[in-house]
Amino acid sequence: MEGKPVSESISECAELALPIDANPLGNVLGGKVMHMVDMAAALAAMRHARKPTVTAAVDGLRFLHPARIGDLIRMRSSVNRVFRTSMEVGVSVETENLMTGALKHTCSAYLTFVALDESGKPVEIAPVIPETETETRRYREAGERREARLAGRRREKA
Repeated sequence: MEGKPVSESISECAELALPIDANPLGNVLGGKVMHMVDMAAALAAMRHARKPTVTAAVDGLRFLHPARIGDLIRMRSSVNRVFRTSMEVGVSVETENLMTGALKHTCSAYLTFVALDESGKPVEIAPVIPETETETRRYREAGERREARLAGRRREKA
């Protein structure tokens, strides 16, 4: 199966933070941001696989800065690595204060997606080809994170 460059999966999306998305302090609810992260990751996964995909796992998600009502929440996602029927997708979230232009890194997350065939069974995915130093680093780190996840599963079973 022929590989595809990371650049083919890159997806960007943005959403204005509205009062309906926020808590009484004016911060966007963490669950809302998590939903947006999952959607951004799904876009990159489907762009790469060109098949339906499902979320299999989300690695830790730590909020660095809150998103506030009126901020533009910007997400960028891409496939970091493919492991036969699953793939790791990285998502970076930043907020933009539309009045000042100030940007803040809100959070980053790594999600594992599985591609499915017409009957809902996992299907092999084309490999991803890193082309830059950053993509190569992310590719390598994705393998390290996968090994840690698999080791954790083995410990849980024991």
